[in-house]
Amino acid sequence: MEHDNSVVAKANHPVIITRNATKEPKSIQWILISIVLLFLTLFLVVPLIAIFVKAFEKGAEAYFAAIAHPDAVAAIKLTLIVVLITLPLNAIFGVVAAWTITKYDFKGKNFLITLIDLPFSVSPVIAGLIFVLLFGLHGTLGPLLQSLDIKVIFSIPGIVIASIFITFPFIARELIPLMQSQGTSEEEASLTLGAGGFKTFWYVTLPNIKWGLLYGIILCNARIIGEFGAVSVVSGHIRGMTNTMPLHIEILYNEYQFSAAFAVASLMSIFAIITLIIKSFIEWKTDFKSTKAR
Repeated sequence: MEHDNSVVAKANHPVIITRNATKEPKSIQWILISIVLLFLTLFLVVPLIAIFVKAFEKGAEAYFAAIAHPDAVAAIKLTLIVVLITLPLNAIFGVVAAWTITKYDFKGKNFLITLIDLPFSVSPVIAGLIFVLLFGLHGTLGPLLQSLDIKVIFSIPGIVIASIFITFPFIARELIPLMQSQGTSEEEASLTLGAGGFKTFWYVTLPNIKWGLLYGIILCNARIIGEFGAVSVVSGHIRGMTNTMPLHIEILYNEYQFSAAFAVASLMSIFAIITLIIKSFIEWKTDFKSTKAR
């Protein structure tokens, strides 16, 4: 009796049916989507709407009066000053650190990366206390700074230093994986053709990392504007002088000036929304560039 070899083969090697993990039933998809939307609505959309509702509770005139108050204007100006000082310094550090880590091999590279990540694991309040112990009147460098008539704590320099410490990892950590994935072949080719180090960086490296750099700058800027813990410790809460926008909001809220507090908070929310729009554009631009390169 002759056997069909194909039947035997099928019997010995049963067909394994695989299931696509991304093709769940519609009901499961809608349940998961609903959970995400519900969570975002409760913890993001509703609070954001509540901020603007409370800000305009006493009318537009009271809203603009709260924003135009001298203390509020001073807080906004100080926040912008801190951003203008901190952001370029962090951008320079981020580019230099990413270049050093990705382009060179040296002992202690992993330790350097760990140090860059340190502010992510240290509480902002602890960071502020560290600078008070270092630069305060009774701190390690306090007597020396006092003899030189240099004031760090309870002044703008202290706020800038605290902001730099809290935010310096953002740009570096955005650029390091990007530059690692790009490798060093283009830079090596540029150097082989006779270009110097600066020219190689300006015409080869910088164009390749510009969107990642801008993305890191946006994240860093958002954190600087919203930083509270470290700045609160080193600022001294001096009205019209050392209060940034988050600190000014806290003071207004503690004084039961709720409408004014939410008015200033709405400005920070607007900054956050603008940041989100720019961030989304950069992500789209980066994805478009990657797709086009393929």
